[in-house]
Amino acid sequence: MAERPIWRGHLRLALVSCPVSLHSALRASANLQFHFINPKTGHRVRTVTLDAETDKEVPRPELVRGYEFEKDRYVLLDDGDFSRARIETSSTMTVGKFVARDAIHPIYFDASYYMVPDGEAGRDVYAVLRDAIAASGMAALSRVVIARRERAVAILPLEHGMVLYTLHEPRDLYAYDMLFEHIPDARPDAEMVKLARQLIERQKGKFEPADTEDRYETRLREVIDAKLKGEGIEPEAPEEPRGDNVIDLMSALKRSLGQGTRAAVGTATRKKSAPAKKARRAAARKRA
Repeated sequence: MAERPIWRGHLRLALVSCPVSLHSALRASANLQFHFINPKTGHRVRTVTLDAETDKEVPRPELVRGYEFEKDRYVLLDDGDFSRARIETSSTMTVGKFVARDAIHPIYFDASYYMVPDGEAGRDVYAVLRDAIAASGMAALSRVVIARRERAVAILPLEHGMVLYTLHEPRDLYAYDMLFEHIPDARPDAEMVKLARQLIERQKGKFEPADTEDRYETRLREVIDAKLKGEGIEPEAPEEPRGDNVIDLMSALKRSLGQGTRAAVGTATRKKSAPAKKARRAAARKRA
C-alpha cells in the first residue's frame, strides 16, 4: 500500500481539470537500514547538532533554514517566507505540451510517483485524460512544486492509472560530450555489427520486475540471517578467470554465436566423413 500523498492538487489540460494526488512509488523502508553502533557497548551512536562556533548543542526544533549569500553569512528563512514564495504549480499541474515518449532521454528521469484521482469527483475526467494520453503515444509535460522546489515532470499512463516522473534540469547533470569525445567516430565493421545483432536477438526476452533485483542486498540479508542464527556463511567462490585472452573481436563474436552448436557440428562432420573413409579403403584394396 502506497504511503499517504506527498502532494494534492489539480491536473489541468486547457479548460479540463481534475483533483489528483501523488504517492511515492519507492518503498524506502524495503531497503536495509543500518545504524552506527559503538562496538564496545553495543549502543547506538546519537547524532548531535552543534553550533559550529560555540560547540554547544542546539535542539533540532529550534533550527531554521539559512541561505549563505557570503562566506559564513546567512539570510534566515522561516515558514512564512516559504509560503510567500508559493506559485501556481504549488497546487495545480497544468500540462504545457506533449512530446514523443522516446524524445525524453532516460538520463533526465529522476523520481517516480503514482498519480491517482483524489476523491470520486474527478475519476471520469482522470480516465479520459489517461486514455487520451495512452492513445497519443505521447508524454505530457508539466510542472509541480514538491519539497519546496518546482520540478519539471512527465506524465505517462500505466495500466489503469498514470505515473508522474520528475525530470532533472540540464544543470543537474554532468555534460557527457567531454567523456564521449574520445570515442572514435569511424563506423565499425558491418559484419561484426551483424554478428552482435544476432547475439542480441538470441538473448532477447521480456522484461520482468525480478530482473531489477539487488543481488548484493539479497546476499547481505542472508549474511544477516545467518549471524542472527549464530551460523556462518561461506562467501561465493569468485568466477574463474578465462584461460584465453580474446583480442580478436570478430573471433569472439563468432565463438559466442557458436556456443551450443559446436558439438552438433562436430558430430555431423564425423558422420559425413565415415562413408568417405570406407570408399577410400575399398578403392585401395582394388588397386592392390
